[in-house]
Amino acid sequence: MDILFLIDRIELKYFEFNNLVTNFWLIRELMREGSNVFITTIDKLGISGGKAFAHCYPVFEKLGNILYERTETKRNIEEFRLCMLRNDPPVDLDYINATYIFDFVDRSKTIVMNEPRAVRDFNEKLHAMLFPDLMPEHMVTSSKSDIMEFLNNHEEIVLKPLNRCFGAGVMTLKKGDKNTAVIINSMTNNGSTLVMVQKYIEKARFGDKRVLFLGDEVLPYCVQKLPSNDDFKFNDHCDSNIIKAVLTDSEKEKFTPVAQKLNSMGISMAGLDVIDEKIIEINVTSPCYFIKEINAHFGIELEKQVTNFILSRAKSEVLISGLS
Repeated sequence: MDILFLIDRIELKYFEFNNLVTNFWLIRELMREGSNVFITTIDKLGISGGKAFAHCYPVFEKLGNILYERTETKRNIEEFRLCMLRNDPPVDLDYINATYIFDFVDRSKTIVMNEPRAVRDFNEKLHAMLFPDLMPEHMVTSSKSDIMEFLNNHEEIVLKPLNRCFGAGVMTLKKGDKNTAVIINSMTNNGSTLVMVQKYIEKARFGDKRVLFLGDEVLPYCVQKLPSNDDFKFNDHCDSNIIKAVLTDSEKEKFTPVAQKLNSMGISMAGLDVIDEKIIEINVTSPCYFIKEINAHFGIELEKQVTNFILSRAKSEVLISGLS
């Protein structure tokens, strides 16, 4: 099976790679399962004659590492049985335009995970509001007066830009802070840009839990991402900041319908960021599965389970399209 991975540009630049990156584990394991893997980035996509194409690079394994041939090859995307949409935010115009490219890919020939239309239509901060009972109190607004009222009601809040990742631009704000007006105006671009506003959860000082989905299933393995010494949130992907966590029965019961809903939308691989059983964000663009850390903490090979899911999904779609 030929598989195309659409990865982040910075990831391509440093492809001879570290094993903190989910794509490292998935690509290597897919090759070990006999697949031919190629990589590309959103700036290397295009359309010609009504066919989507990619300038891409073949990947190979050497001494346990994955590397790529430096010579580009141009291929129609429909030549690949599977394309993994795995580039990071920001979800800017370039990102949106890249998802449009896949509108010209025949899904009976090429399965795309996660489905680009679904990713395009799903904002990781905003669409968490599809599950309002599972979130801390929240609102989306660009209004300074709305945010001030919310702050007065809740004493301490979190402000988040809607299109970034890895905690970039996320700030806390306490009632009475002398920088309140500056922070709100900066976050909202003087009232012109929508932001997510959430009630601050006290247990955030212990970090947030990453809960992982594969299709309709909530995986039993998870990690706790600890705040960095100089930040209230996780922003440094290192061993000391990622510890073993336990998925509770309550969390599994609450979050299984979320997995089922996302899967029905075309988002079969996702990760929840959770504090005190409350969803603070839903990661769908290139969710990190923390495979290195989960393998170490739980004594498993999570990459095998994830790639088995990916391959079974591709093969089942082949069967379905062959029967239809």
